[in-house]
This record gives sequence, structure tokens and C-alpha cells, in this order.
Amino acid sequence: MPFAYVQDLNPLGWRPGSTVVAALPVLVLFYLLVGRRWLASWAGAAGAVVAILIAWLVYGMPLQMASWSFLDGAAFGLLPIGWTVFAAMLLYNVTVETGQFAVIRRSIGGLSADARVQAVLIGFCFGAFMEGAAGAGSPVAICGAMLVGLGVPPFRAAVICLIANTSPVAYGGLGTPIMTLGGTAGLPADTLSIMAGHQLPILSCLIPLYMVKCMCSWRETLAIWPALLVGGGSFAAFQFVFATAHAYGLPPIWFMTDIGGALFSMACLALFLRFVWKPRSEWRFPAGADGGRPSGPEPHDPQLAHAKEEAALLLEPALRDPKPAAPAELPLTPGRVLLAWSPWLIMAACLVGSGLLRSAEKNGPVDLGSVSSYYEFPIPTLHKQVERADRLVPKDATPDHRKESATFKLTWLTAPGTSVFVAAVLSMVLLRMSPVRVGRVFRKTFVQMKVPIPTIACMLGLSYVTKYAGIDATLGVAFAETGVLYPFFAAMLGWLGVFLTGTDAGSNALFGSLQKITATEVWNAHHAGALSNLTLEQAQVLICTANSTGGVMGKMIDAQSICVATAGTNQIGKEADIFKAVIWHSVLLASIVGLLTALQAFVPPFTLMVPKP
Repeated sequence: MPFAYVQDLNPLGWRPGSTVVAALPVLVLFYLLVGRRWLASWAGAAGAVVAILIAWLVYGMPLQMASWSFLDGAAFGLLPIGWTVFAAMLLYNVTVETGQFAVIRRSIGGLSADARVQAVLIGFCFGAFMEGAAGAGSPVAICGAMLVGLGVPPFRAAVICLIANTSPVAYGGLGTPIMTLGGTAGLPADTLSIMAGHQLPILSCLIPLYMVKCMCSWRETLAIWPALLVGGGSFAAFQFVFATAHAYGLPPIWFMTDIGGALFSMACLALFLRFVWKPRSEWRFPAGADGGRPSGPEPHDPQLAHAKEEAALLLEPALRDPKPAAPAELPLTPGRVLLAWSPWLIMAACLVGSGLLRSAEKNGPVDLGSVSSYYEFPIPTLHKQVERADRLVPKDATPDHRKESATFKLTWLTAPGTSVFVAAVLSMVLLRMSPVRVGRVFRKTFVQMKVPIPTIACMLGLSYVTKYAGIDATLGVAFAETGVLYPFFAAMLGWLGVFLTGTDAGSNALFGSLQKITATEVWNAHHAGALSNLTLEQAQVLICTANSTGGVMGKMIDAQSICVATAGTNQIGKEADIFKAVIWHSVLLASIVGLLTALQAFVPPFTLMVPKP
């Protein structure tokens, strides 16, 4: 059967011109986000329209095929990714509405009066829990407000939480960035998780030390080295276990990496502080350590206005409950603390059960009687109708290997979102929520997701258009000109993507396929030399994962995070000052990820850390 579309990586016949045209969708997206300050959902939609037009008018892809490519990506953005993000925020809102989150907050905030230890417990450990459970700006907003309430100066609290919200981000929102990367790069998410689990724990050991050093002198930092070792080390250990458990015969539980790692690290540090060690003297910030709020009118900025709305939805009920009989005002007994954490324990049990079912799906959908555990549909006009460019396939490839597969997998049962939604419903029953309160929680969650979910759908739609049209392959060939330096620059590209799009998932959606193509080009050129220790599949896994693990370091400087941080700590107008305070930390940490990626690409025994798909 003849192909409906054959990819051409140089449609203009002049490679520099073709590269510039291929970059236009991303450039338009970045210009609208940064230059024009559009909301991410509108900017993503505009970038997708530009991608469709270029695929049609420049690359010669039939308009119908380009449109179906966008719909395929958008559908993946809605299920499983958007569904997972919605369910995670729903469960968080259940705990807030019932007052249980206030109990959780008190149980964490009262463990130590030392500001350095509080930064580790709340900014890093509890922030990781919030990133895994809800994401969407919740760690910097909620943890920043908690630290301010404990006496940390607002500016310092914002900077601390932005630095802390880095190494957990790749597993934020129940693993949304890793899921997105797997979908766009066409690589198993389980394998990508193992690779991330071989990089991020190293950074998780570093981040607590780094953030505390940003608060005080080296002498004052090293005075709490036992707490840094236990807090960062325990999180790193459990992060590795959750991210890689399926490599050792256990069910895949990497969706819970942040939540599980945070829970265990908080427990370890709490027990350590209670029974083993305490700081010799409690350290606090000196009075007047921060400047006042800036004077003058607040700037008119749609992104800032959305951040303020988002922070208000997260903070108002979570940290300030005016009802005198709220659970937050009752004594903290073991029973009350256990009840407050019970929704997350239910969620963990549901996700483990889902992981067991996913393991059973490796050979196809599980027959559940009248239904199957998932359904797969070919995309009209697209499935097996796109021929890859000659440069992208091996010379001995069969005709079938030249065809791009395009199917939508409806994982209605084993998607993480389904397990979390079930946990939310069970928690509503357990906590005896009335129909009125249930309705309020759903309405609030829909409002919170009105920007994130359309953004994810548009970003993935844009990515799928560039993937099937061959637009990203044109860029990949250009990036491959960096040669053996590319493993370092792969992490920096992910960092740039997060800085500009605001999310690690968004960066993975934009660059996942491009990174895979570039990895292939670089490996083909250097597999007999510098990359001789890796197979092609390993090189693809390493480079694609670097987009996510390097990207997380850009999270502290993206506009959305800084806006939420300033709104959460009541510092509207200090966005530029906070950006200046964290930018070089972000560059340095991203460079460390790039160097680690280069070591794992070229230098034994680090190359042994790269898993085989």
C-alpha cells in the first residue's frame, strides 16, 4: 500500500532555512509565553496551529493527517495525563475541605523549631509530597506560606521553596512528566523511570545541603549535618526504590515516587529528631532579614493574575480555617494524624493494585468479563500511513519498520488517575463528606484545572504534529551537530524548555521526540568511539531522560513558579528580585545534571547505570 505521506527533513532544499521553519512553532510558543505573557493554554494552542500550518504548507503533509496528529496528541494529554492531574488535585482538595490537610500541616510543622531543620522538613520533604500529590504550584505556594507562618522571612521562604522544588519534579503529579516523555519519545515509561531513578537520588542528596547553605553560613549549615544526611539521604534512598522497583521484579510503583519517598523521609527525620539527635542550639533568622513589600501598583499580567488565583485556591482553606471546631485546632493524637494521612494511604494501596494489573497487561489487555482493561484504536488517516525519512531508519529496516504507528490506548482502568479517583471517592466516604461538600470539591478542582489540562493537551497536540510531520526530526539533525557534547546539552535543552513552558511535562511534550531523534543521530556518528559503551536504545533512554532530569532545575525560574511563590508568600511585585536570586542556582544545578549525563554516556562504570529497554 502506498504511503499517504513521506517525511522530508529538508522541505525547502536548504537546510538552514528548513531548520528555522521547523523551529517556528516552538519560537512562537516561547514568544507568546515570555514576550507577550499569554496564558500557557492559549500560547500552546497558538503554537499548535502554527505547527499544523507548517506541516501542511511547508512539509506537504495533508491537512487532514496533520489535524488528526494534533487530536491524537491532545487525546493522550487528556487520558491518561490530564485525568491523573485532575484526580490528584481532587484528592488533595478532599483533605483540605475536610480539614485533614491542616492536621497534616501541624504534624509536620511542630517537629522542630530550628529554621534550618524546618526548611528541610517542610521545603524539601513536605514539598516533595505536595509535588507528587498535587503539583500545579502547590509546593512553593503552600510550603512557602507554612515557612512564613513559622517565622521565616517571606523572601527567603520563596527562594528556599523554589530551590527545593527541583529533584522531585520529574515525578510530580503522580509521574506526569515521565508519562508525557514516554508518550512523545515512544519509549517505555517504566524504563525512563529507572533512568531517572539513577540520576535524581544523587541530586536529592545535594539539594537539602544546597538550600540550607543559601539560608546561612557554612558553619551554621554543617552544624545540622546529621539532619541533612537523614532527610536528604532517606528521600534519595526511597526515591531510588520507588523509581526502580519494577526492575527487580516488583510491580511498577514509580507513580508514587515523590509521595512514597516524602512520607518515608519525613518519618525517618521525625524519628531521628525525636529519639536520636537535636541541634545544639535552635537557629532562626535575625529580625529584619527581609526587606518590605515593594511599593507602587501591581503590574497587569495575565500569568501573574492566574498565579494569584491559583495560590488563593491552594492557600485560603489549606492554611487559614476560620471555623472554631476545625480538626486543625484539636489536639494531635495518633488517631487524628492517622486519619489525616488515610486518603494518601488509600491512594497508595490503589496504585499498588493498579501496578499489579499493569504487570498483567504486558501481553495484552486483561479480560474482565464484559470489558477489557484497556482498548486500542488506530488513528484515522494516520496509522501506518506515514513513512519515516530515510535518515531515521536503519538501512536494513523492513518496510513495516518504516511506518509510523498511530494508535490511541484507552487505559481507563490502569491509568494512575483512575486509582487516585477511586481513592478520592473512598476518602469522601471515610471522612463522611456531605453531597454539598462533595460538589464544592469537584467545582473547585474544575476551576483549578481550567488552565493546566488544556495546556497539557495543546502541548502534546503540538508535539505529535511535529513528530509525524518530521518537523522535530529536522531540528534533531541540527542539534546532532554538537556531536559528543550533546549529552550535556540535552539536559540544558530540557532546562530551557521548563523555564519557558513552566512545566517539566510541557518540556517533555515539546522535546521528547526531538531528543530521541538527536540521540539516534549522535549515536550513529559516534557509537564506534565515545558512545561504544551504550547501545542505541540505551543512548535514546539516557538522552530523553536528561530532558526531564535537567528540566527540573528550570522549575525554580519559570514564570509560573515564581508568580505562585510571590503570591503564596504575599510578595507580589518582587518577581524580578526572586528571579535574580535563584537564576544562577538553577544554571549551576542544571549543569551538574548535564555533567552527570555526560559521565553516564561516556565513562565506565557510570555507563552501567543506563538501563536497557
